Amino acid sequence: MSGLTRLVAEAADAGLRLDQFITSRLPDVSRSQVQRLLRDGRVTSEPHSAKPGLVVTEGLRVDVDVPPPMPATPAAEDLPITVLYDDADLVVINKPAGMVVHPAAGHAHGTLVNALLHHVKGLSGIGGTERPGIVHRLDRGTSGIMVVAKHDAAHRTLSAQFHDRVVRKEYQAVVWGAPEKGTRYDNPIGRDPNNRKRMSSRARGGRSALTEVVGVEVLRGVSFITLLIGTGRTHQIRVHLSEANHPLVGDELYGGVRKRLPTHLASLAKLERPFLHAARLSFAHPRDGRPMDFRADLPLDLARVLKALRQSSARK
Repeated sequence: MSGLTRLVAEAADAGLRLDQFITSRLPDVSRSQVQRLLRDGRVTSEPHSAKPGLVVTEGLRVDVDVPPPMPATPAAEDLPITVLYDDADLVVINKPAGMVVHPAAGHAHGTLVNALLHHVKGLSGIGGTERPGIVHRLDRGTSGIMVVAKHDAAHRTLSAQFHDRVVRKEYQAVVWGAPEKGTRYDNPIGRDPNNRKRMSSRARGGRSALTEVVGVEVLRGVSFITLLIGTGRTHQIRVHLSEANHPLVGDELYGGVRKRLPTHLASLAKLERPFLHAARLSFAHPRDGRPMDFRADLPLDLARVLKALRQSSARK
């Protein structure tokens, strides 16, 4: 089944957990699917917020939005991707902003995986049919460098490097305010208990995360900064900077969009995504250990904004 369904709890349902209640009413949807729908924000309820452990009371109204089923194996699609390096073990690509890394609910097509299946043969199967070869991810709105494994041995070796924090991951961003060079953010990150679309350091059981500011160029109200991350948690940079009162410019989810902009920051209105770019990735080659170092310039949309900011700052 798929589509939006409204459920209303009866007296006999009182006392059930919300996920149990939904499963009892939608027999075609498994308990694990219900948990995923809750995590993805596809379940809403009145008068209480939708949480898996919510105890159902008579009259509770629950709306469940079940996405259409996805094919078991993603289809290869002839989508343009920029390949920076390609050999028998791995491929390094420059992901464009707006492209989701792998298929998920609402994004069955047009993903990086769909493109890789067309351009690269024999991707590692460790990530499963939906994530072949994928070793790490970038958010949909983030551009920049990614490495993809072509076989399982390369996947294991590269994954171990990311796990052991020996991969150098350098990002460029424009943020509000001026964080100090050398600042380290190490608050653990987990799913925001009040908004399933966000991550937060206030979550219970958050996972360790490390973000370091290694370069700062102050530009009248905003700063162009360079960051290193020691971990790769979901939305890590966006959360750490936002909670430090320096949200990424253009990041609507984490408070980085301003409705009224001063004249010297007018160029920021052209941004259609968070100003965040994975500019450099360094690791050891999985076959022989030789150092690999890749860099990608800012894409045109971000480069134009940065140029305008620098020109406005110079005219001060």
